[in-house]
Amino acid sequence: MGAYILRRLLLIIPTLLGIMIVNFVLTQFVPGGPIDQYIAEIEGEGDVFEGFAGSGDAGAAGAEEDSDYIGGRGLPQDFLDQLEIEFGFARIVCEDGYEGEPDLENEACSKEQIGTVEQFFIMMGKYIRLDFGESYFRSETVLGLVIDKMPVSISLGLWSTLIAYLVSIPLGIRKAVKDGSPFDTWTSGAIIVAYAIPGFLFAILLLVLFAGGSYYQIFPLRGLTSENWDDLSLIGKVADYFWHIALPVFASTISAFATLTLLTKNSFMDEIKKQYVITARAKGLDEKQVLYGHIFRNAMLIVIAGFPSAFIGIFFGQSLIIETIFSLDGLGRLGFEAAIARDFPIIFGTLFVFGLIGLLVGILSDLMYVFVDPRIDFEKREG
Repeated sequence: MGAYILRRLLLIIPTLLGIMIVNFVLTQFVPGGPIDQYIAEIEGEGDVFEGFAGSGDAGAAGAEEDSDYIGGRGLPQDFLDQLEIEFGFARIVCEDGYEGEPDLENEACSKEQIGTVEQFFIMMGKYIRLDFGESYFRSETVLGLVIDKMPVSISLGLWSTLIAYLVSIPLGIRKAVKDGSPFDTWTSGAIIVAYAIPGFLFAILLLVLFAGGSYYQIFPLRGLTSENWDDLSLIGKVADYFWHIALPVFASTISAFATLTLLTKNSFMDEIKKQYVITARAKGLDEKQVLYGHIFRNAMLIVIAGFPSAFIGIFFGQSLIIETIFSLDGLGRLGFEAAIARDFPIIFGTLFVFGLIGLLVGILSDLMYVFVDPRIDFEKREG
């Protein structure tokens, strides 16, 4: 098993590199760049898209000196040059023999554009050292922002996954035992409806019904804690936390709940039809002994082992929409705001972290299979 884990760990390097290359290339075709956004704010336009006319090449390469650069109109070239240097799209080079700090005001120094390929390798060289740089617009390090926002997203993803498992496993087992009964039919209909409702629409529905929209004001409208959080007792803080997180967790759980319930039912249905179950019943064991003493372990293999992947799915897939709707200051919202502002250090820094976490969780999922069923040996399967 050690050799298998080592191979998987080594595969992380080219896989993560491929992820970064693909996304870096895609940003080159996205209109608007961080300098466009910065100048749009200076000129009072508020957003780079308001000044974007649908032409010009403004990806990660930043500002160009020619008239194609839409944000450069009416601004001194020295100012634009300094922005390019600060954002890492250019650097100052000085003549041989020059002594002192590089300065564009000195005739011996000039601006040199950094090519796109070189930008990528400079970025990856820093990421290997876990140096994700500093946000263009927040004056904070990317790593600090990720650490600051991560507890919110982890909290949301973890509670959603736990609740989905606690509800879906008993329900799926019950549906398998009562297959074809009115209970199975009605619950299947409810599950299909729940799965068909988009997460963002369900979240809005919860706000309208229970957060003071048009009906009841039972839960808070936004945020993860109340304004008087610091003044509350320990029990009060716990209660306040669950009061705020109830609707976001419910909204993010709904789709995972439907998928996991059907997965559990189908897994049990497959095991119920196998020969060892018939043999156990022939020995005179009652249904509970057969179900929980024989079927449960084999049927739950795929369900339990998939816990890490389910958590990552909710963590990545639902965080953006749910955090935005409920005004939760987590990683999903951070990534969304960074994409709008073209804050590339945050975009690529969070992408690198998320990609690394996802690949490590894939290895963890394999280890979970072995933990649940020691008979599984990935090394023999590969051989």
